[in-house]
Amino acid sequence: MTSEVIYNGNLRTTAKHLRSGNTIITDAPIDNQGNGEAFSPTDLMATALASCMITIMGIKARDKGLDIEGTKANVEKIMSSNPRRISAIHIVIHMPANGYTDKEKKILEAAAHGCPVGRSIHPDLEEKITFVWS
Repeated sequence: MTSEVIYNGNLRTTAKHLRSGNTIITDAPIDNQGNGEAFSPTDLMATALASCMITIMGIKARDKGLDIEGTKANVEKIMSSNPRRISAIHIVIHMPANGYTDKEKKILEAAAHGCPVGRSIHPDLEEKITFVWS
């Protein structure tokens, strides 16, 4: 098993990663009857995409002897209704000013686009990914 999720009441859950014991609290968003005091499950999905992209870039960077420490992503999740779902995820990935060559940029961007979370998202969900090379 990967995790255990417990319903705490008031539209809040606690998810526990079984191997490490780390926990994440989720809360329903304000626009869906919640308090919006923590990540919503859909926030986690959008955030997981950005985290996965940067992680896969980190693996590729390590293999190529590149430094991407300090890379940051800004994530925007867009919801739709009927049915209620994530309709779009917009991510802006800010890369540190490390003098990457054009070839290195292409390698890192391709790695990001090959992340397993991205490959698991339904093709109807719009993904807008922008890289900002400082």
